[in-house]
Amino acid sequence: MSTDTPTTPPNGDCFGAPAPSSLSLGVVGNCAFSALIDPHGRVVWSCLPRFDGDPVFHALLGGEEPAGAFAIELEHLTEARQRYEPNTAVLVTELWDRNGQGISITDFAPRFLSRGRYFRPTMLVRRVRVLKGAPRIRVSLAPRFNWGAQEPVITSGSNHIRYVGEQQTLRLHTDASVSHVLSRQPFLLTRELNFLFGPDETLEGGIGDTARHFEQETLSYWRGWSQRLALPLEWQDAVIRAAITLKLSMFEDTGAIVAAMTTSIPEAPGTQRNWDYRYCWLRDAFFVVRALNSLSEVGTMEDYLGWLSNVVVGANGGHVQPLFGIGLERELTERICERLPGYRGMGPVRVGNQAFEHFQHDVYGNIVLGAAQAFHDRRLLNPAGLAEFERLETVGEKAVRIFDQPDAGMWELRTRARVHTSSALMCWAACDRLSKIAHTLQQAERAAYWQKHAEGMRARILRESWSEERQAFAESFGGRDLDASVLLMAEVGFIDPSDPRFIATLDALEKHLCDGPYMRRYEAADDFGKPETAFNICTFWRIDALARIGRVEEARAIFETMLKARNPLGILSEDTHATTGEMWGNYPQTYSMVGIINAAVRLSAAWDTVI
Repeated sequence: MSTDTPTTPPNGDCFGAPAPSSLSLGVVGNCAFSALIDPHGRVVWSCLPRFDGDPVFHALLGGEEPAGAFAIELEHLTEARQRYEPNTAVLVTELWDRNGQGISITDFAPRFLSRGRYFRPTMLVRRVRVLKGAPRIRVSLAPRFNWGAQEPVITSGSNHIRYVGEQQTLRLHTDASVSHVLSRQPFLLTRELNFLFGPDETLEGGIGDTARHFEQETLSYWRGWSQRLALPLEWQDAVIRAAITLKLSMFEDTGAIVAAMTTSIPEAPGTQRNWDYRYCWLRDAFFVVRALNSLSEVGTMEDYLGWLSNVVVGANGGHVQPLFGIGLERELTERICERLPGYRGMGPVRVGNQAFEHFQHDVYGNIVLGAAQAFHDRRLLNPAGLAEFERLETVGEKAVRIFDQPDAGMWELRTRARVHTSSALMCWAACDRLSKIAHTLQQAERAAYWQKHAEGMRARILRESWSEERQAFAESFGGRDLDASVLLMAEVGFIDPSDPRFIATLDALEKHLCDGPYMRRYEAADDFGKPETAFNICTFWRIDALARIGRVEEARAIFETMLKARNPLGILSEDTHATTGEMWGNYPQTYSMVGIINAAVRLSAAWDTVI
């Protein structure tokens, strides 16, 4: 998938391109860090040394040019094209000038097996090649520290530039002219150039040889990884891109999975619904693991279970907060960064997330669901057993105790607590899956114990969340407001989708929450009023529900609409504006990419129809 973008240089400058006005951003990374690159080849977002670190490149959230960006600019730019090398996380940007001269920029973060382990340095590699003619380029590298507040001290050598800050020092290795880079001096591109930006460390080999080797090995890694996916027959390119994006959202050092790579992209224009998603939510991570499992990519689950086990042990049978830092940090105190104006000037820019203080009771079900497959899957290098089951039982006991108590709910309402149906549902799922795990482990007494709790919870949820007035399952016990999260009842196996109550609920949700093919989260106003944009995962839940009740053609049509809502590189953010089709919310959103995989797997024709 590629994009062709006509460009008008800003302010009469013969170099450069407009600031990003949309989320048509390429994503590169290596399960240690990531970078977002706009259609003109500018690195506009990258946090170092890890996902939740300092945004060394922060142009996505504004600031004075050229600070906070890494640009390789073409003189008299008129056209830009961007694509991924097939089945990889290697991004190629082509820039063409008014005279038909062109360059290509290949961006990636090295990732491959070396010496029996994955080599994944915190390094961005940028390779620039001539496509035609003798184009003139300008390299502008302007990292900033402390959320844009600190300009680095710069030192240089014959083939490197050091950017020295209070907390970290970064180094550029390049075979381009160091003087041209430091001065932002335009120059003719007559040969291949390489830029390796990362920690303040020396290279073992030559700059060009190292860049070429890293590119070849990284391409090989991703192609091999993609080749092992168990793909559906239809929509394979969309599924592969979604799967790679989910993989890139994993912090392999601990096994954590970030909900998104950005902070403070508004859920809707000018709403201040700006949140920091660069952390690991147990809820989101479970859905990521399950989606990748459906493609037979179980390695991510194994890594995540290591992180999850530390969460469970640390809780010691008590309260589990809904999200953690990717290194298991518990304190994620929220603050406003006054320095940056925000995406398209729409602040505030938030750092940290107050939701770590919340009580969100669905978390206990998400823990058990995230671990459940490990007890049944014989492919795993470290399958779960009795010891792991006993640890999960402490989570289940907590679910039993709080299943009917008020909480902030999965939408993290900050000023309202209710007994949310989705939270009670996930507490039921914890007990239901524990019963199944116990059966697999031949623990008959424990299987019966958890089944009894699950049955009791199920009866109460069916009774107390049903609204006779609305003829639908409501968002809370005894409530009347509608919420898309109740569609998870079918997805987690709580209710037969052919049950008239579930079908009636879907009908009600479509009537009151849908804007054409898109679905909003809920109808009641929250702390910021009523939601304006459609929440992508809710639309995918609707697709799943439609398929389950036999309305398959409708489901396929809506899925095709969602595929068109992606950016030209095949990636989704959190929200879609139903009228303008614009993407809003943090990016790339793992929830949304999960939806692409789940819908394709459910709706695709079977392989045996063509072979």
